[in-house]
Order: sequence, then C-alpha cells, then structure tokens
Amino acid sequence: MSKQQQPKILVVDDQPINIKLLQRKLERQGMDVYIAYTGRECLDLVDKVTPDLILLDIMMPEMDGIETCERLKSKPETEAIPIIFITAKASKEGKLEGLSAGAVDYITKPIDLDETIARVRTQLRLQEVFRENFRLQERLADARKAAAVGAITQGITHNLNNLLGVVVGYLDLIKNGLDSPDMVKRSVELMDNSINRMVGIVRQLGTIANHERFELTSLEIHELLESSIERFRNEIGESPKIDIRFNLPDDAYISANAEIFENLVGQLLSNAWESYKKVTASDARRITLVATIRRDEGPSALEIQVTDAGEGIAPEVKEHLFEPFITTKTAVGRGMGLAIARHTLRNLGGELRVTENPEGGVTATMTHPL
Repeated sequence: MSKQQQPKILVVDDQPINIKLLQRKLERQGMDVYIAYTGRECLDLVDKVTPDLILLDIMMPEMDGIETCERLKSKPETEAIPIIFITAKASKEGKLEGLSAGAVDYITKPIDLDETIARVRTQLRLQEVFRENFRLQERLADARKAAAVGAITQGITHNLNNLLGVVVGYLDLIKNGLDSPDMVKRSVELMDNSINRMVGIVRQLGTIANHERFELTSLEIHELLESSIERFRNEIGESPKIDIRFNLPDDAYISANAEIFENLVGQLLSNAWESYKKVTASDARRITLVATIRRDEGPSALEIQVTDAGEGIAPEVKEHLFEPFITTKTAVGRGMGLAIARHTLRNLGGELRVTENPEGGVTATMTHPL
C-alpha cells in the first residue's frame, strides 16, 4: 500500500461484538474498516467499495462464509481480493474446507486480536508485492515493445538507406549514359529490383500491423496444409520433394485464417529450402513436414514441425534469430520472416520455436490453437 492510502478492510460477521472488537483494533492500526453482518451485505458492499482484504466469518445465517467466498472468487473483478476466514472450527477438515473455497488464511475463535493484526499485515504486504510485480511486468512489456520498435526502426533505416543508395547510384549512371541503351536498360532493371525490395519491406511491416486483427474460419487441416505446400512451390518456382507426415484424423478442422496460415507454413518451408546453401539440385534438399494434434499440454493445438538437413543456424545469428532484419543473407531487405511468424502465432495464442538437430540441420516447430 502507498503511504498516502490506508488499507481498506471489510469485516463480515453476524456477531456485533466481534465486529466492534476487530473494528477498534484495525482502526488503531491506521486501517479503514467497513462492516457487513451477512454474506449478502458483503457482496453488495464489495461492489461499491473494493476492499484490500476481507475478514469473513464462516458461520452465518442464510449465506455462510464458504458460499460468500465462492461467489467472490467466481467474479473476475473480486477474485483477487484476499479473504481470511474467521472460524470456530478448529478441526483440520474445517480449515481445509475454507482454504479450498479460496481463502488465503484463517483465524479461530475466540479471536486473538494481535494474531489477527499480524495475519492481516502479512496478507497486505503480499498484496503490495503482487501489485508491484504486476507494475514491473507492465514496465517490462513496455520496455520490450520499445526495444522491438527500436530494432525495427533501425533495420528499416539501414535497409531503406542502402536500397535508396542503389537507386540514386543507377539514376546517376542513366543520366550520364543516355547514349548507351544497354546500360540504361540494365540500370533500370537493377533499380526496379531495389524498389521492389523496398516495397517488400513496407509490405512486411504492414503485415505485422494487420496480423493484430483478422477473421478466423473453420478449415479442414489436410486441405489447408496441402494448399500451403502448393503455394510455397509456386513461389519458389520449383517442386522440391517434401516428406509429408500427417498424424491427424481424416476430418480434422482448425479455426484459422487461410492466408496467414499459408504464409506461416510457407515461411518455415522457405527457411528449410534456403538452408541448403551449397546444394543446387532440388531433389537433394531433404525437407520433412510433420503435422500432429497435441492435447497433452493445455488447450488442443496443431503442431507442425519442418525439419531440414541443411547448414544449421549460423553462430552470429543464433542469439538473435527472432529479431527483425537478422539474417545471414547478403541482400538487404531480408530477415523479417521469423520475426513476423512468431509475432503472428503469439497473437493467436500459439508459439514458434527453432532448434538445431543433433545430426545436423534445423527443426522449426509452430503450434497453432485448434
């Protein structure tokens, strides 16, 4: 709690004498005390005043403390309020019942006021630690976003400056060589290539923004994967042999966006294809795609593993693999694929991991919620 704000304690008990004793003791400790005599009064008061902690008697008429606690824990806006039960049950079973309902602690009757104050202060300190941790998490998230924006901005500046330098250079050649049609034609072709690279960078950045919002539809997984592979083959202009293994039911469906899903799978296949830097024959590039539905960890998800036997991850990019514009390719305007893919999957509640294989090559694993 901040020094300026006094802790708000709600005391709920059907016995006025208990409330009076607790109220007097808590107020002497610099706490604001609110009072309720029934479980229903407690629920109504919590809606008006959000207390920092509730002292809740278990044995009350109409609605007992267990039911009151369960109702509080069932609502997102009140589930985090710590509750200390006041109980006359000294048995282990009675205490476990209260803790199972969601209480963080308990005190037994007759009430020891000093012990109660100690337990209240402990829970308030824990709450403050929780809030501070939450604030730190928010600041850390902001710092990560700022770092990502900085990396992207630096990458954009570097790549676009290089590409613009190429365009300006060839424009000068054209101005000084108008009497040489072949040179002008060649310069225009190279300028066109650089401009297309710049357009590609802008399109990739637009993809990051647009992936924050997209429509999902129910799609048959077999057809979706086959169309993803066919699209990849069309993009590279070749027909590489891909060992496809579908560990899926014949009628398996997924809630996804077809365009985005095909882009994701295509990115993994493209990375696997380009990992064979010293191989020219397409049939010598071994790529395996395994699709499995995972139900063992959390919500059901489609797991796709793309494995190659290429040159692996270069040491100079291993620690920065998912940062934008990180690539071993010499051409500028590259290195956004994995950054966009992971960003997209995480927005969907999935994940992307890349690991090196013991026998050589890399396995990229993407998980997409069903």
